Amino acid sequence: MRTAPTPPPGNLVARQVFDGLAGRYDRLAEWLSFWQNRRWRAALVDAVAAGSPRLVADVATGTAGVALALTARTGARVVGFDLDEGMARQGLRNVRAARASGVAIAVARGEQLPLPDESVDALSFTYLLRYVDDPAATIAELARVVRPGGIIANLEFAVPVSSLWRPLWWLYTRTVLPLAGLLTGGMPWCRVGSFLGPSITDHYRRYPLDWTVSAWERAGIGEVALRRMSLGGGIVMWGRRK
Repeated sequence: MRTAPTPPPGNLVARQVFDGLAGRYDRLAEWLSFWQNRRWRAALVDAVAAGSPRLVADVATGTAGVALALTARTGARVVGFDLDEGMARQGLRNVRAARASGVAIAVARGEQLPLPDESVDALSFTYLLRYVDDPAATIAELARVVRPGGIIANLEFAVPVSSLWRPLWWLYTRTVLPLAGLLTGGMPWCRVGSFLGPSITDHYRRYPLDWTVSAWERAGIGEVALRRMSLGGGIVMWGRRK
């Protein structure tokens, strides 16, 4: 019997962080973000919908929230991919509950999508790059599967740039979020709350926003634009495949 390859370190972190969270993920994600998560998702969907796609890949789909919103908004067929089997199973349950025949869910890594070159009209990805070992190569892989002219859009946490809001963000992510996670979701969500702030800070220390925009452009994505949201705690970025 062949031994399954060991996942890269970034993928292992993702699996450890999200283990056991799928069942309550959507509800607690809204509570702990003060209902900003839905605003960020809506902005992401707006960016993708502007291209009137017929077939969309939604990478790091999680519980399929973005995938369901995309098909409802555009009528497109959406294929959601997620590394974590538990999240993918919850996503499939959500799709079936919504009777969304236009959405399919599969387990796959963002770094190695099971899609041919230039095979989808658009691609969205959410909270992905902090869990991969080579963000530039991952961005290039995501761009690979999008047809020329198709929109690529990303939702990610961010560090506020304001000298007023950044200390408050730091306080929230280091103290309030872990405690709130513990009180509302138990130890698994306390673990997530403790992980997020340092993870976000470390990611942008290693890969500043200017670097990310440049990586998109090197991957063949043009017209790159971004929108900071919720006092800088979230960011939506989008561009068009050349």
